[in-house]
Amino acid sequence: MSTISEDTLKVAIQERLNALHVDITDMSGGCGQAFSVLIVSPDFAGKNSLKRHRLVNSALKDEIAAIHAWTAKCQTPQEWQKDNATGEPALNGTIHGRVEGTIA
Repeated sequence: MSTISEDTLKVAIQERLNALHVDITDMSGGCGQAFSVLIVSPDFAGKNSLKRHRLVNSALKDEIAAIHAWTAKCQTPQEWQKDNATGEPALNGTIHGRVEGTIA
């Protein structure tokens, strides 16, 4: 069983990526093997999506290696504020843990 938890991931993200906001969803039902994450950091400014994900993957390489599935949405504070001003943003295609477009 993985020693990675939502709490340990959040601390690592905040410390290593200068994150101002972190939303983590354990998509594995609590066993710590699949996470979907929204990371808001000023460190993403001026970087395209690929460079943002490379930065995250490099900063969290040990944690990512210890889990089965990982998805991250990386935003600057300005992008995150804009999304929040227009309503609740979907986190990697999900709303409240459900895949967007499903009824269940």
